[in-house]
Amino acid sequence: MPQSTGFAFHFIPGKSSLRQRLALLAAGLAAVLLLTLSLPVQIAHGQVPCCLDDSEIDEQIEEDIEEDVAEEVEGRVDQAVGETIEDSIEESIQDTIDESVEATVEESVADTVEESVEESVADTVEESVEESVADTVEESVEESVADTVEESVEESVADTVEESVEFTVVDAIEERLEAEIDSVVDELESQLEIDEARINTRQWLVMAEPEVFDELAVKGYLFDRVTDLPGMGLVLAEVEAPSSFEIYDVREGVIDVVGRGRAEVDLNHVYTAGAPVRHSVEGSTPRSVLRFPSDTDDMPLRLGMIDSLVDTAHPALSGGNIHSEAFAGDGATLPSAHGTAIASIFVGQDQSYLGLAPKAELYAAAVFEQDPGRGEIASTVSLVRALDWLMSSGVNVVNISLAGPPNRLLEKALDRAALRGVVTLAAAGNGGPMAKPMYPAAYPSVIAVTAVDANGRIFRLANRGDYVDLAAPGVGLLHARSGGGYATSSGTSFAVPFVATAAARMRLLTPLEDIRAALIRSVQDEGSPGRDDTYGYGILRFAG
Repeated sequence: MPQSTGFAFHFIPGKSSLRQRLALLAAGLAAVLLLTLSLPVQIAHGQVPCCLDDSEIDEQIEEDIEEDVAEEVEGRVDQAVGETIEDSIEESIQDTIDESVEATVEESVADTVEESVEESVADTVEESVEESVADTVEESVEESVADTVEESVEESVADTVEESVEFTVVDAIEERLEAEIDSVVDELESQLEIDEARINTRQWLVMAEPEVFDELAVKGYLFDRVTDLPGMGLVLAEVEAPSSFEIYDVREGVIDVVGRGRAEVDLNHVYTAGAPVRHSVEGSTPRSVLRFPSDTDDMPLRLGMIDSLVDTAHPALSGGNIHSEAFAGDGATLPSAHGTAIASIFVGQDQSYLGLAPKAELYAAAVFEQDPGRGEIASTVSLVRALDWLMSSGVNVVNISLAGPPNRLLEKALDRAALRGVVTLAAAGNGGPMAKPMYPAAYPSVIAVTAVDANGRIFRLANRGDYVDLAAPGVGLLHARSGGGYATSSGTSFAVPFVATAAARMRLLTPLEDIRAALIRSVQDEGSPGRDDTYGYGILRFAG
């Protein structure tokens, strides 16, 4: 076999297609064939069969040469093709593997890097966001809480300080205004009452618990007259002083010693029964204008009245169960006209006359005295002492038929009576529609009564006002006249006994009931719908 000449076919790998690679392979095979044909042929000379002529020998040699050449060519072609195919396949496989590996590695690396980067970025971002959000939220919350707490504390402190300052300022202003108003009112009231002869020009009064007077005594206070009030649990003291004495200074002096609210200091005011209208014609009897249930005649009612002296010798009153006590000044002349008239409306009993509750027990406190210049008058001292006596006697309904100015001691006494279950009723006053409120009727603890005629028309001289509670008959009433006989009169004081009798009956039958509310439920509405300043809640109609 001939040796290789050292010529080599090189397949240069590249990024060619399979078609290009096969073309190159065919070219390579053709080159190898040409190379083989050009090479010298070594003819192996073997033995030539004998007995062959020259032509047969030539044929035999030619066949042998052809076989050798064919074998040599075939060998060389196979070798060249094998090597070329092997190299091409190896290179192709290597390229494919390289490309595949490269692609796989690139994809794997890309995916890995991408995933790694994504995870890393995600983790980093997440951690960063979490930290950032946490820091931001924490800072925001801290700042918000700090701001809120600061604002809340500031507002709370500001509000507290403001409220404290406001309350302090308001309290101080109120106390100062109250003191100034008291001073002005006292001065005006003093001047007014002096002009209207409404005070006892010789006295000012103090009323308080017994221990308060012990404290005042230690400070050198001396009193001309001291009266115990056992029904109220208080003490009343009188001091002689000229009317020019400043009651405000006295009041503040007492308050400085015992403290505000522990003692009442005021003047000794004057009250009148009012001037009733007298009629020349015979009026209506009490029972004809308002009929009470028949069992009222036999009820053991206990009634109290604060008025003038009662003429118990009158035939209509001589058989009545009447207890009298006088509280006017020593040696005073005691009138009896008004008290006798009121008593007869309550318990009068005669052949031709019958009061509202003839079997009732009547406690009559005489407080009026005759004054040469002012007529029949009563004082704060006499009123307070009379109320205490009625309370001590167990009376739970009190009829007051007088009117006058406000007084601190009288108001305190009436409040104490109300706290102990005593129902107090008073005349609204006979000053006319434009008159100012009259006391004690205008006090909240008192039921104020006005008067109407038999047809429900208001008494023309009756006071009006928001203190009026209800109305009852008080115009043209027939009543006993002191010294004997009967007379006819009109006025708000004559209407009070009707409401007082109804209250006493309610108290006996339903001792725990709110008497004021019960009385209001028993009225018939008149005038403007609901409560008004003329009739109050209405006219008493049902006395059961």
